[in-house]
Amino acid sequence: MSRPGSYAPAMALSSTSTWAEVAAAYDDNASYAEDGSATKAAAFITACRVLLRRLPKRSAHGGRGGQEIEMDTRLIAEELRDAKRWLGTQSAPVRQADFSRFRD
Repeated sequence: MSRPGSYAPAMALSSTSTWAEVAAAYDDNASYAEDGSATKAAAFITACRVLLRRLPKRSAHGGRGGQEIEMDTRLIAEELRDAKRWLGTQSAPVRQADFSRFRD
């Protein structure tokens, strides 16, 4: 059980995750920067990767004169890049300087 205000990640995405699960992981973890959560950023990155893998660039239905849709995955690719960059800045080790004997 998680504390109020903490983030308890859902089950990790896998090859058997449904479209709804992937979309929910993307939406639920999109606030990683606002929440300051490296865990959410990692889950968001995974969701972006799965979306990029599963989304078709173009899809048609009904043959000639049917319906056609074209997807622009650049936005998701940019979101992935931004999340990886943000996560990289969060996981850098922090060193504390000790100035206790500075003037000795």
